[in-house]
Amino acid sequence: MNRFGWLCVGVLFIGVSLVGCGKKSGVDTSKLESSFQSAAPAPRSDVRKAVAAIRDGNYSDAIAQLRRIATKDNPTPEQQQAIKETIAAVQKRMADLADHATAEAPNTAGDLGKSPPK
Repeated sequence: MNRFGWLCVGVLFIGVSLVGCGKKSGVDTSKLESSFQSAAPAPRSDVRKAVAAIRDGNYSDAIAQLRRIATKDNPTPEQQQAIKETIAAVQKRMADLADHATAEAPNTAGDLGKSPPK
């Protein structure tokens, strides 16, 4: 594939990611949020930051934040489980987005070949 084709694939991937950001994140954070409702202010604030990152589609930041919470804030077993489940859900969402972009790339590349030259 030539440079233009790779550029188009990259633009497609970014486009799919941005379209996904306009919708709900696709990750349920309710268990995580409820498990930290009675936590100290610092961990609660950290969880709010992680949830905001998830809702914004900033998945790598969310995972990093959740891992920090798991190691530094001494979470309860219930909180640890909620963190693990949320990280798994975020990773699944990332994989789903990548699969979708990969599946759409051939269609977009084919459409580009049909575009009239400028």
